[in-house]
Amino acid sequence: MFEFIDTAVTGDQFLLALHDTLVMIAVSLGFGSLLGIPLGIVLVVCRPGGILPNRFVHQVLNPTINVVRSLPFIILLITILPFTRLVVGTTIGTAGAIVPLIVFIAPYISRLVESSLLEVDEGILEAADAMGATALQTIWHFMLPEAASSLILALTTATIGLLGATAMAGTVGGGGIGDLAITYGYQRFDAFATLVTALVLIVIVQLIQTLGTRVARRIRRE
Repeated sequence: MFEFIDTAVTGDQFLLALHDTLVMIAVSLGFGSLLGIPLGIVLVVCRPGGILPNRFVHQVLNPTINVVRSLPFIILLITILPFTRLVVGTTIGTAGAIVPLIVFIAPYISRLVESSLLEVDEGILEAADAMGATALQTIWHFMLPEAASSLILALTTATIGLLGATAMAGTVGGGGIGDLAITYGYQRFDAFATLVTALVLIVIVQLIQTLGTRVARRIRRE
């Protein structure tokens, strides 16, 4: 594929790296959302003045999320290596990167969800209370629909952040485009490999942002 370029990267290697990156993003974002969205909801609901205020839950959950979020991804990845090995049996490759990616993105998503839900107008919550809605009904039928557009943009931001983390995972053999850039672009001084991986990451970010913005705009109009 790149015979006319002075590079050691083959087309198959590049496609495999791209596939691994997309797998890491999809799986990590899926599980991260399953953890992060409920955590974000709990943060809002249990906060002082929330619809179900719970000081203990909020004071435990809030600093815990802050602690995890305060760690740069590369440090988090190394710190939880024993946990990663326990869960998936390896600390390298795509499988070894997914666990720390989930741990990294779940608190990030929870904060974005918290921010989106806090934007919901107090009048909406008051209307739900006046109608006799339960806490679950208020969350499901009032808060989430009202914040849907903002939540889509939040997940878009999280996905782009996750893409950057997958690239950093390559520094420790995490696989994907980041690993390709480190192995060939940096260690073997392959400038073409570095350029291609950078361009691919830029294109992916643009596609994700465009898709997220369009979906959010459509939801807002509805």
